[in-house]
Amino acid sequence: MEELEVKLSELLDETAIDLEMDVQSKHEAIERLTDLLVFNGVIESKATFLEDVYEREAQGLTGIGNGIAIPHGKSAGVQKTSIAIGRSKNGLEWETLDEEPVQTIILFAVKESDKNNFHLKLLAKIAGALADEEVCHQVKNAGSVEEIIRALQEEK
Repeated sequence: MEELEVKLSELLDETAIDLEMDVQSKHEAIERLTDLLVFNGVIESKATFLEDVYEREAQGLTGIGNGIAIPHGKSAGVQKTSIAIGRSKNGLEWETLDEEPVQTIILFAVKESDKNNFHLKLLAKIAGALADEEVCHQVKNAGSVEEIIRALQEEK
């Protein structure tokens, strides 16, 4: 079996990152990030994808703490596994490990064929990067899209 290499550079597109989202809720944030992925052509069916994201949200916490949430949907509506990142001006109410509001959202859109090993490796890679306080700080405070991409791509 070939090794599934997770290259964030292939999953992150600058046009799917919004550092100044003006949203008031978790649902608005997920919808806004989904729209970015629809615009990029990686999501074919917004309705199908959103249904899968909310189904996953109902299963447990995606707020990992420290103001960050990583919602995700494994969906037939996804053409190409991708990531959208948003930062809200407002702290959003979200189910989180530390019960604090969320400002940074990293939305994973995973196509059906990637839903097993690749999906888990992708989550592990991002969660591992965010476990590093410096990376976490850079992602939450980056002044540009390039800074966020660079912070998440650095190998520790």
